[in-house]
Amino acid sequence: MRTMKIALPQALKAFVDEQVSSRGCSTRSEYICDLIRQDQARLQLRGALLAGAASKPAAVADDAYFASLRDRIDGRSST
Repeated sequence: MRTMKIALPQALKAFVDEQVSSRGCSTRSEYICDLIRQDQARLQLRGALLAGAASKPAAVADDAYFASLRDRIDGRSST
């Protein structure tokens, strides 16, 4: 594993140390890695939401559509 050194002002270092303790992380590195993974997941979700917003609807979401979904959930339809 490669290492990376970062410089933080004292206030941010104190914040990181508090977060390490309160979140149950064993090291500062573990906390920072967790933040990066969360940011990656956030960016992936953002991309999926933007792609969905840019796509055309597959079906009209009217009362009949939601009724058919409820029927499927209730097992009244096999489709």
